[in-house]
Amino acid sequence: MAKILLVDDDPDLVEAVTIILESKNYDVIAAYGGIEGLEKAKKENPDLIVLDVMMPDKDGYEVCKELKADPEYSKIPILLLTAVASRISTTRYTQQMGLETEADDYIDKPVEPKVLVERIETLLGKQK
Repeated sequence: MAKILLVDDDPDLVEAVTIILESKNYDVIAAYGGIEGLEKAKKENPDLIVLDVMMPDKDGYEVCKELKADPEYSKIPILLLTAVASRISTTRYTQQMGLETEADDYIDKPVEPKVLVERIETLLGKQK
């Protein structure tokens, strides 16, 4: 069973995505901020990380950069979840920043559950 670390500061989103992923037989570990996400990534060594971009303590771009710079964790696929495209004019984040992080994929919020599962399966190499 693949282990997925889900990092997002929105408890409702974490709960909803956890239910979806557990229904597909994934083992889900939740973290509610970037710092907690980094700690859990290093402790749990997940097969994949779903990472929100906009979080108050440490944003997803920073978490992604740190993990990709560390040879021990750089091979873990990271899927960035971002509301940046819809908020480009009201935020300091840009899509270019996302491309510079070496994330393996990114998907805009709100995300369709089916699309999220498909992207995760692709990153895990489980294409049917």
